[in-house]
Amino acid sequence: MTKKKFYITTPIYYVNASPHIGHSYTTIAADTLSRYKREALGEGNVWFLTGTDEHGQKIQRAAEEAKLSPKAFVDRVVVQFKGLWKTLNISYNDFIRTTEERHIKTVQRFLDILYKNGDIYEDKYEGWYCTPCETFWPPSQITEAVCPDCKRTLEKISETNYFFKLSKYQDWLIGYIEKNGLFIEPQIRRNEVLSFLKLNKLIDLCISRPQERLSWGIPLPFSPGHVTYVWFDALINYISAVGEFDEKNRFNSAWWEPEVEVIHLIGKDILRQHAIYWPIMLQAAGIRQPDTVFAHGWWMIDQDKMSKSRGNVVNPIDMVSKFGLDVYRYFLLSDVQFGYDGNFSEEAIIKRFNGDLANDLGNLVYRTLTMAEKYFQGNVPGKDQLDEQGKRIEDKIKALPSEITVSFNAKACFNFSLGLEKIWDLVNMANKYVEETKPWNLAKENKETELKSFIRLMVDVIRAVAKHISPFMPQTSELIMAQLGTDKIKKDKPLFPRIEIDKPR
Repeated sequence: MTKKKFYITTPIYYVNASPHIGHSYTTIAADTLSRYKREALGEGNVWFLTGTDEHGQKIQRAAEEAKLSPKAFVDRVVVQFKGLWKTLNISYNDFIRTTEERHIKTVQRFLDILYKNGDIYEDKYEGWYCTPCETFWPPSQITEAVCPDCKRTLEKISETNYFFKLSKYQDWLIGYIEKNGLFIEPQIRRNEVLSFLKLNKLIDLCISRPQERLSWGIPLPFSPGHVTYVWFDALINYISAVGEFDEKNRFNSAWWEPEVEVIHLIGKDILRQHAIYWPIMLQAAGIRQPDTVFAHGWWMIDQDKMSKSRGNVVNPIDMVSKFGLDVYRYFLLSDVQFGYDGNFSEEAIIKRFNGDLANDLGNLVYRTLTMAEKYFQGNVPGKDQLDEQGKRIEDKIKALPSEITVSFNAKACFNFSLGLEKIWDLVNMANKYVEETKPWNLAKENKETELKSFIRLMVDVIRAVAKHISPFMPQTSELIMAQLGTDKIKKDKPLFPRIEIDKPR
């Protein structure tokens, strides 16, 4: 069935620290998808959700260290996230916070439904707990007293808690993933999840924390002495932001109906929660599944994962300040195929800047508009007969919309870099055509008809490029369109002045 509406989410970002490149990468990708879908489906048929995850032990401890209440602490950090999204020109429709009443109400209703259905039960937990990961680890998975994920010291605890019956739904989930090939993307992550599910027996998920150990969370409706496990709480944001339960415990939302394509974009480090916990939670509550959970890769520094402890975290605002917003967006979306790990460096950004943006796109726009002003006083001429290469460029303009559709299709893993490559194929064809045609010679030889057709074709190229880069580089698209006008050229300064690199002496 062709979906008529599109609902896309980022993870809700944990606010125990300031946002970094990983947060910006997921959100820029979601923004790019939503901008394209608005063009394709109409503004009112697309909903883009982002937000913040504000409960849990890490938040409580971070607030204590900052000598603030948990609410005052999260309020302060949320401002940084919203400020970053404004800086990055993110066009989200809604920003959900897990401390909002609409979310708390939905989480408690969700818990109540599962509890009354018999999918949540009380039991005693004895074992290991990782505070940084907010995760319980059974003795069978621990070889030493360190977390298998983050390698930090575990705490041994014993307490009465509530558990969600993940194990009950293991066979169902395996079958569902096998029948729905696009449910987890890219395929390497789908295979990873299936392999885990087939080789391991799921352990029921501890979904509560005693109030005396952790007060900063959503109280369980059936046990006020416990608060909800932060991951169980957080995942429900995808529905709490867009709908509510009716008196018969049915979830109602215009953005969760069968005709809506629902996409969750996440980083690969939170795949287990989104590809195992979340679908089972939805199934237990009688709610439809998202169409695709897409887990992208990490940005590395010298092949090493970014982390605060290693001191190699990149601040997106620093990169935007240094290179410009659309340069940063272009680099993230073009330098590595979405879904795979990439290696981040300022040298790599400069290479893309001077090559793709300054030499190719910027040069094409500036010299075309300069010639339009020089030869036709800024008027956009009409087009007559084109030579064979001109016709090939015209055909490429017509083919471009279908060529870049793959970039916005879950079946092709949202291949943004390929979409940009198709646009740059046109840019490079046009630049080559300038060199081969030598329009300055046409002017000298008074070949006005050929010169008019040439300039008009180049303007058509630039207009097509501006249109199709809009989801990826919205500001650049607007700047180009402003210079083109409707029938009169209004050339401005070069879009991307080259960055000069100091050569070693």
